[in-house]
Amino acid sequence: MRIKIICTAMIISGMLVACGGNAAETKSAENTSGAVTMEKYADSTQKGVQSKVKKYRVISESGKAVETTKESTVAETTAATTQAETTIAENTKAETTQAPDVCLSALVLEQTSKQTEQTEAKKETVSENKEGGEIGLNPEWQYASFSKINSGKSVLYKAGENAKGITIAVNAGHGTKGGSSQKTLCHPDGSAKVTSGTTKAGATTAIAVSEGMTFADGTTESTVTFEMAKVLKDELLSRGYNVLMIRNDTDVQLDNIARTVIANNNSNAHIALHWDSTTADKGAFYMGVPEADSYRNMQPVASNWEKHEALGKALINGLSANGTKIFSNGRMAMDLTQTSYSTIPSIDIELGDKTSNHGKDELKRLSKGIADGLDIYFGK
Repeated sequence: MRIKIICTAMIISGMLVACGGNAAETKSAENTSGAVTMEKYADSTQKGVQSKVKKYRVISESGKAVETTKESTVAETTAATTQAETTIAENTKAETTQAPDVCLSALVLEQTSKQTEQTEAKKETVSENKEGGEIGLNPEWQYASFSKINSGKSVLYKAGENAKGITIAVNAGHGTKGGSSQKTLCHPDGSAKVTSGTTKAGATTAIAVSEGMTFADGTTESTVTFEMAKVLKDELLSRGYNVLMIRNDTDVQLDNIARTVIANNNSNAHIALHWDSTTADKGAFYMGVPEADSYRNMQPVASNWEKHEALGKALINGLSANGTKIFSNGRMAMDLTQTSYSTIPSIDIELGDKTSNHGKDELKRLSKGIADGLDIYFGK
């Protein structure tokens, strides 16, 4: 509307200038005291710029020669006046013709300005999302001393809009070069594992970080979990969750204990992303807390295992509602390092196995299911 008003004003201004030129007064020559004066003024003002047509003066003396001189001069003056009027009319026409171009330029300028503002807004959002920065393992944190590989950093992203004030630790499983060369205690109290997995039951130490499996198409599990983590991060940020990316690159020098302790101290829930090593495409499930009393009575498991179970069930419900295939009842009991050291709701979610689809569309569907599960858990 503002541009329309500006264009209309400019066109009206041009028309008024043209009319003023046509209506300019031409004074008649007077034969008094041997002097006649003819003056012609044409003033045109557009955008603060004033154009003045020159003043023409004709002096007549008595006699024939005076008549000739008078006629000749008047003719010249009339020609000059006509030229001035023509010039004004042409200028008015040009200005009127150019008005739409000026309007178009103003429109383009305004659109460009809006695009610039949108770009700046996006930059601000990205800046807000990275506001938290890098977070490493603080040796003063509880259980930090049990870690063997901990020189890496996690990255905290903060939601730019509709922030919920809830931070989710997204842990892309595996992806620590040299992780299998170190071993850490399975439990903080030094007791033995109660179930078999990568490490057999009865063992007191476990590989710090395993390398993971390889999909049927040759893709490594660590690659897929990282891609999944990035997609999930975007989904969670869009819903107002802050995201702690435990592994923010293809490799991070943080073992399972370091990852868990960082999550304990900087997030409200911890989700580790994995795919199982079987080949039946059996569907998704979470690693539940074993029913063994010795395990459930051990700290910090005793204070948190019910929260772990509630989170796992919520995630399975969210995944199922989005069409993800679920294995059995969606749960498999497993004694994990992650669970054994967690002081916040924490779950290892297996999103399929070696033969499962892990394309971009599938990862997006899985991320929506996990996010829906978190909404269920936190009541958002």
